[in-house]
Amino acid sequence: MLTVCCRFLMKLNNETVTIELKNGSVVHGTITGVDVQMNTHLKTVKLSSRNREPSSLDSLSIRGNNIRYFILPDSLPLDTLLVDDAPKPKGKRKEGDRGRGAARGGRGGGGDRGRGRGRGGPRGRGRF
Repeated sequence: MLTVCCRFLMKLNNETVTIELKNGSVVHGTITGVDVQMNTHLKTVKLSSRNREPSSLDSLSIRGNNIRYFILPDSLPLDTLLVDDAPKPKGKRKEGDRGRGAARGGRGGGGDRGRGRGRGGPRGRGRF
């Protein structure tokens, strides 16, 4: 399941943003794309690193886990961008799921182990 945050960021194509990285660098550029892992691709970039002169780049890709936060422009219409327009998928039920919860034990596996199966059960003593 895609997080709301990533889905929101994926809508920011062609917006000019400032991104602060975990190493303290500041990146200012126009978003060309954001993927599921929050990897961000920018064009016309100005990169300001610590203790260095700012440098200009035609394009830059930033790995998602290096991003501390995005600084968005004030003119961005957040109310329309935050509307969740993705259709909710209707999950197919598994054969064993019937609406009263999972088998005993909660997670996975056959829940018919141990006591409480009555006489016989699926593998127990047959009558004939």
